[in-house]
Amino acid sequence: MNTTRRDFLTLLGATSLAAAAPRSLFAATPEPFSFLFVTDAHIQPELNAAIGTSMAYKKARTFKADFAIQGGDHVFDALGVPKQRALALFDLYDKTEQDLGLKVYHTIGNHDVLGIYPASGIPPTDPQYGKKLFEDRFGKRFYSFDHKGHHFAVLDSIGVTDDRAYEGRIDAEQLKWLAADLAALPKSTPIIVSVHIPLVSAFASYVPESASLSAHHSLTVANANEVLALFEGHNVIGVLQGHTHINENVDYKGVNYITSGAICGNWWKGIRMGTPEGFTIVNVANGRMTTHYETYGFKAVAS
Repeated sequence: MNTTRRDFLTLLGATSLAAAAPRSLFAATPEPFSFLFVTDAHIQPELNAAIGTSMAYKKARTFKADFAIQGGDHVFDALGVPKQRALALFDLYDKTEQDLGLKVYHTIGNHDVLGIYPASGIPPTDPQYGKKLFEDRFGKRFYSFDHKGHHFAVLDSIGVTDDRAYEGRIDAEQLKWLAADLAALPKSTPIIVSVHIPLVSAFASYVPESASLSAHHSLTVANANEVLALFEGHNVIGVLQGHTHINENVDYKGVNYITSGAICGNWWKGIRMGTPEGFTIVNVANGRMTTHYETYGFKAVAS
């Protein structure tokens, strides 16, 4: 069949318009898949933590999964230790993560932030102070990606306070970015969010009142209401969270906020409030996200 010049120019114009059209006009057909949510490794040379993390990752790789999301607190601890110790911890984590054998998307946790506690001896002028070390090792502190017709948003929930501590907070830069990121999607796009400090949790109800008291709002994200407002009108099918080291599923306004137990359990000292050491398997199909918690047989050397 012969193609005329006018036909060619018409086809070219249509192609150009499609390329220039906003992402919100096109919705990829969602496909089912599985991935891993592994959080709170708190890796360190002590307490067999590196051995335990390796055990968890080797067990995790036996499950069919397209990729893994690390939910934060890769190391224990970068907040208040000398820089050389923190660098050694990140090196240890990097080496151990190879046991997963998967593409890993990283979420920043509070213990991944370098030197903000004065006890670290690290000045704020250090080029890797705060979140810069994490960014150097793993990339952006907040970002999004797409997989098989689903959209993922990975958030930074760690707010650094003026008195060199941390709180749960999504900063103004991120809120602006998230609003634009979600607005660019077709309304039907299934969305999954990863965050370290929970946006929604009933954790404070499970512990004595004194245990939940802190100089800063550190158990959940203080301005979570601003984030949840951005979810309105979008197809958010699940939010994956870490930080508290327990299994919890809270349904709020039709969104599942799933907090996963920790790879390290009770900081490598046994079971944490009924949740043993483990990780979460996530299955996505038919517009729903379901999860299963898997343990891996670690035996703590201390309790």
